Amino acid sequence: MARVAVILGAEAQSVAVAWQVYSITHRALDLGYTGLALFLPGLIFLLPAGHVADRFDRRRVILACYALQLLCTGALVELARDNTQNILAIYTVLFFVGTGRAFSSPASSALIPHLVPEIHFVNAVTWGGAIFQLANITGPALGGLLFTLPLTGFAANSRLEGAGIVYVFTLGTLVWFLALVASLHVRPGRMEHRDLSLRVVLAGFQYVRRARILLGSFSLDLFVVLLGGAVALMPIFAHEILHQGPRGLGMLRAAPAVGAVTMSVIMARFPLRRRAGRWLFICVSIFGVATMIFGLSHSLWLSLASLSIAGAADTISVIIRGSLLQLATPPEMRGRVSAVNSLFIGASNELGEFESGFTAQWWGAVRATVIGGIGSLIVAAAWAGIFPQLRNADELTAESLREHVPAAQEILSGL
Repeated sequence: MARVAVILGAEAQSVAVAWQVYSITHRALDLGYTGLALFLPGLIFLLPAGHVADRFDRRRVILACYALQLLCTGALVELARDNTQNILAIYTVLFFVGTGRAFSSPASSALIPHLVPEIHFVNAVTWGGAIFQLANITGPALGGLLFTLPLTGFAANSRLEGAGIVYVFTLGTLVWFLALVASLHVRPGRMEHRDLSLRVVLAGFQYVRRARILLGSFSLDLFVVLLGGAVALMPIFAHEILHQGPRGLGMLRAAPAVGAVTMSVIMARFPLRRRAGRWLFICVSIFGVATMIFGLSHSLWLSLASLSIAGAADTISVIIRGSLLQLATPPEMRGRVSAVNSLFIGASNELGEFESGFTAQWWGAVRATVIGGIGSLIVAAAWAGIFPQLRNADELTAESLREHVPAAQEILSGL
């Protein structure tokens, strides 16, 4: 329930921020900078974030991080009330939002195995993904709907309109999230008892570097989404190619989640049991082809269908990669390894938005998206050859996956 609340607010807010920035400047590159502002904190605070997740109570870390995001959303409300034309102020707030995410992401990821026994972990990840995608479906649509609400009552009196109404909604979801997480009974405490040192902080990188199955999984996601992600360009597709308004943008943002939640429900009923690595590469290839179709489409319904297929394929890969991350990593290392994974995810999502905006400014949105889809296919083919451990991964169990990580105990004993 907490996850639903916070994702609803975050997705609605992302639609409002994108439309607000594009309305101010009408430049694709400025949309890319919103992703860069969210990504930089993850790069800057990567090492301390992983150590904090292993050193302190992960639940308390999450609460502190989202309290910061609550303050940031309040700042966005004030900027919207003032009808700001200063996008640097928006970027500054987004930087602090990214800071909260940088510290909360590894803590949240490392907390999950404390909530369910290992025998149910993959199924729990699947259901968690379904809940995540349900919120992804509703969030962008809510953002587009709230953005276009007529001004009445409180909104009119408080000078709130468009983005401001969305930001107030996000404030409510953050308050609900904090209340629910505070009610959790799990108290994992600290997993890392050694004093802070460079060796301890860098242990996550050492582990990922030696665990080729994790290195291949993280880097595959990085390059595929970096090249094939078109989320930052959706305001351009909605406005200039498909001739839609904020509601159309909300539909486009929600379409991948429609496919994703459908696939999550299917996989919860028929879980993936064997040949996980092979299915991972198949789904990455489908994602690349669907991205190319979206880039070439001039029909709203074809665009929505291709994005739904991309979302369904991506869901399978997310479930596989999420299970690899937690089951192939010992509990005392999960915070730092999750922080490394957060860097890769941040680079693929937020930095990918910057890359999309930059290439769209240079080549145009359509050409940039199609070339990105082709690049995803090339990366999938190359990674299948470079990382045979990932390609040959079979059962998603700790016993099976840690066979591919013979250096785990060596790293732990050497700290």
